[in-house]
Amino acid sequence: MSSPSEFDKAKYEALLGQLEISIVMLSYLREVSDIFRLDSFFYSKRFISAENKISKIRRKPLKDMTTSLKSFGAYSLNNFFDYVPSGIPFIRGVNMKNGLLDFNDMLYISEDANRLLWKSEVHKEDILLSMSGTIGDVAIAMPNYHYPMNSNQDIAKIHLKHEYNPYYVYAFLVSKYGHNYLIREARGSVQQHVFLSQMENFAIPLFSDDFQSSVERQVKSAHKKLADAKRLYADAERLLLDSLGLLGWEPKNEAVSIRRFSDFTASGRLDAEYYQPKYDEIEAKINEHAAQMLKTLCFINDKNFMPKDETEYDYIELSDIGTSGEITGCTRSIGRELPTRARRIVHIGDVILSSIEGSLQSCALITDEYDGALCSNGFYVVKSDKINSETLLVLMKSAFMQSMMKKRCRGTILTGFSRSDLDTLPIPKIDTDTQNKVAKKIRASFALRAESRALLDEAKRRVEEAIEHGEK
Repeated sequence: MSSPSEFDKAKYEALLGQLEISIVMLSYLREVSDIFRLDSFFYSKRFISAENKISKIRRKPLKDMTTSLKSFGAYSLNNFFDYVPSGIPFIRGVNMKNGLLDFNDMLYISEDANRLLWKSEVHKEDILLSMSGTIGDVAIAMPNYHYPMNSNQDIAKIHLKHEYNPYYVYAFLVSKYGHNYLIREARGSVQQHVFLSQMENFAIPLFSDDFQSSVERQVKSAHKKLADAKRLYADAERLLLDSLGLLGWEPKNEAVSIRRFSDFTASGRLDAEYYQPKYDEIEAKINEHAAQMLKTLCFINDKNFMPKDETEYDYIELSDIGTSGEITGCTRSIGRELPTRARRIVHIGDVILSSIEGSLQSCALITDEYDGALCSNGFYVVKSDKINSETLLVLMKSAFMQSMMKKRCRGTILTGFSRSDLDTLPIPKIDTDTQNKVAKKIRASFALRAESRALLDEAKRRVEEAIEHGEK
């Protein structure tokens, strides 16, 4: 029979195991960080547990593995250049998501600005880390990207020595163990940062060359499938535009439009933007193809859905929409914890359209993975029995339909278009053969994206399992 003291100790340890409490030595506080940290989050059980696992593996600090670890230099350099319509890509935190570089919403700089910002130039196989804002986003600069590229002050560039595998280190940093480093080390009150001096001390576990090479193959294969998926989407868009006689066609950019007073009374609009001649040209071109108003071809769901308090839902918002109409992720939460804008329910085959002017390109196709999910009421949910969903997606993301939506936007602080504006969008007639070809390409594109994501997830999982159970 246990003595009272032994029983009390066992009870205490059991209770302690159920609480978020970490007991550490004073010497550990002094050694674990380059500053003396007393914030409890830094000493969370998951961080200490992960640190203990990595400590049992052969490892090296990141600073011993790199030829360079740098960011941007002086913030004041921003005053010496302007962005340009096209040129050298300038990567920001918003261009990094789910372990990938997203070239949508990319800013560009000139060659002169790139020379000025030599310290922040991105080179092939650099690992990119978000240091500020959304901390923890990671990407790798693939060799098939177009160079030169540059990045802002919130992106760290890691260039490894030739004997270390950048694809393996990238896979480690996107794993839960690498992510732990980044969110654990974040400092600041209003906006948090992770500094280069902290990154230098990240302990990178090292496994055999064969293991690292196999992870590299998975990462490269994932990026290749993603590139192929993007090409298929571009092919589908070209096919659709060619069938409408819009491929390569551009409206004239005339600056003056002469209107009758009756035009103003009919539209209710007095803003010059609405009457740009290019909009008339685009609409005339679309009307050559027996165009009908969207409300006659599509069902529009703009009704609010009230989530149940204790039921879990996937919630899709604007930031979850990718460049090719895919959904890149979502938030899972019970109904009472969802934001009040989570009021649209979506189903397979729905196309969601952003109604906000600054994000009109945020259109996506709902796949079986998101059947029954909720989306923000900043979206309209559209479906048609006359145009297949894949063709509708490509059409609504095309530059011509984007112009038609932009024309209809109105407002002051947050501009967008209303349900009545959406109803009157001109939709061209698209022959069945073209629709079938577009759908085939888009389905193949989405399948490749899914395979790409599965490969990246597998690479992360293998690194995590090697840390937890040893290399296999």
